[in-house]
Amino acid sequence: MQMKTLAASSRPPFLLLTLSSVLLGYAAARLTVDGIEAGMLLLVLAGALAAHASVNLLNEYFDFRSGLDLQTLRTPFSGGSGALPADPGSATAVLALGFGTLAVCIVIGLYLAWTAGPGILLVGIPGVLLVVAYTQWLTRRPWLCLAAPGLAFGPLMVAGTAFVLTGEYSTAAFMVSLVPFFLASNLLLLNQYPDVEADRTVGRRHLLIVHGARAGAAVYILFLLAAFVVPVLGVTTGHLPQGALAGLLCLGIAVPLAGGVWRYAGRGVALQRMLAPNVVLSLLMPVLVALGMLL
Repeated sequence: MQMKTLAASSRPPFLLLTLSSVLLGYAAARLTVDGIEAGMLLLVLAGALAAHASVNLLNEYFDFRSGLDLQTLRTPFSGGSGALPADPGSATAVLALGFGTLAVCIVIGLYLAWTAGPGILLVGIPGVLLVVAYTQWLTRRPWLCLAAPGLAFGPLMVAGTAFVLTGEYSTAAFMVSLVPFFLASNLLLLNQYPDVEADRTVGRRHLLIVHGARAGAAVYILFLLAAFVVPVLGVTTGHLPQGALAGLLCLGIAVPLAGGVWRYAGRGVALQRMLAPNVVLSLLMPVLVALGMLL
């Protein structure tokens, strides 16, 4: 039972987001180098997955301890995994695994700093701080809570991957990292709608609690528009190849999604129908941009 709880608390389906960000970093690296060492790429992926699993595990533990998990309206995309409420005796093990996966991430990061260069610490140190601070601190600061997921899966993960593989930070890597920056922030923002009242009871102060459902919808649409502007701007300025425009294929998902979020903001079950296409968009668009850049 405990192994099942540990696995569920890491939220494996959401780890796909890490794969899409690392793929985008790899595509950015290929703009400047032809030969990529597979071992280094696998190390980057392992470190990124460990960091993502760690923040998920710590979030599960602290949300269980605060009592939040017992109040949330759980959906397939929000409200936690439900593993600890079903198996409370595994709470200490989840906490230990959360810090254990963080330790794995740090060890990999230090090795990469030694082999690829200390410049990786510019993204590694903030990444570790985000993992540790997210649930207990950042969720009480609206704009930091909004930006934190985007920073993690955008500039930190994408630019960090490209740095390890090329030995430098590039304008192209930073620019393309803004795609998952806006999408990942939107992913967490939309997933907060079903939990607003429960979050309020444990002292959280994210954007929806402080500024309301309609303001959250406006920010969501603005971020969504920005995610599509990024590849267009990158191509027109010459920083990204034309293949990056493959991400625009996701407009077929984004346009009705934006309309639905604006129409149903704060309307419970109706808005929950927007969660699934939002997850698909957050995963698919970075992959299409990456494949377009590679091909």
